[in-house]
Amino acid sequence: MIDKKPVTAATLLRAKQNGEKTVWLTAYDAASASIAEAAGADVLLVGDSLGMVCLGYDTTIPVMLEDMIHHTKAVVRGNKTAWVVCDLPFGSYQESPEQAVKTSVRVMQETGCDAVKLEGGAHMAETIRFLTERGIAVVGHIGLTPQSIKKLGVYGMQGKTEDAQAQLLADAQAVEQAGAGALVLECIPEGLAAKITGKLGIPTVGIGAGPGCDAQVLVWHDLLGLSEKNPSFAPAYANLREIISDAIGRWAADVRNGTFPKS
Repeated sequence: MIDKKPVTAATLLRAKQNGEKTVWLTAYDAASASIAEAAGADVLLVGDSLGMVCLGYDTTIPVMLEDMIHHTKAVVRGNKTAWVVCDLPFGSYQESPEQAVKTSVRVMQETGCDAVKLEGGAHMAETIRFLTERGIAVVGHIGLTPQSIKKLGVYGMQGKTEDAQAQLLADAQAVEQAGAGALVLECIPEGLAAKITGKLGIPTVGIGAGPGCDAQVLVWHDLLGLSEKNPSFAPAYANLREIISDAIGRWAADVRNGTFPKS
């Protein structure tokens, strides 16, 4: 972890300038926030991935603003020093910059989080600028953008062609110029991610984008082995799914054979 003082946007920028890697991790409730922050996470991202890992949806698209606010409130309550970022869910910001401001203000006032994250490159630059000019900290997100899965058709590597890579670089620069404080690069080639990282003055956050980014982020459930299947770039660092299943199974057996509770 950077230090025990509260992490801010300035802390993350200084870390990039000093060549220090930072650690981002998703969190969805007070318990996961408390554990992650105490273990060394610099940033807690309340991702709309909660739709898939917590709410049982197949995509992030059904996640509502109320869902994000509910979970982000819990994460903020469980956190002491990490920077907390809330994903803006699908449909809550794309209509106009004015809609994005209204959504972001509600999120920040009701949850106490530090920043909001939205998906999209150059076409979202106007919205990002509109937010940052009004004092709202914004994290951008390009590459694989899960809210566009109906358009993309599949979760997979982006930027496979020269034209696509050129567009991603242009997107990254547009997001920075619009005032974003950090940029998530998801599922893009390692070389491209490193190139973008070298060209930007703001921190880049990789997920499936190789080691050349300023920070890395993973989904809580993938890191801890709670997911049924992990992405190829995210090996589990524990196997909690097996441990939890075993514990429940042993307890259930004790209940059925009458040895729990002990008299």
